[in-house]
Amino acid sequence: MSEPKDNEFERAAAEHGKKGLLSDFWGFMKENKKWWLLPLLVTLLALGLLIFLSSGTGLAPFIYTLF
Repeated sequence: MSEPKDNEFERAAAEHGKKGLLSDFWGFMKENKKWWLLPLLVTLLALGLLIFLSSGTGLAPFIYTLF
């Protein structure tokens, strides 16, 4: 028996390689001209970084009062 041929989805996935979420999101914004999403992404990343950094330090009570 012959080996089954890859379908179009499998070929596209193999060609795409292993990219991260941010590079995939950047490609989406670049291709579809959705530049208004960039401030949202930056704000979400900044808030996530702020929460991550404040959870292990003594600054947490002071940072949480900002919100």
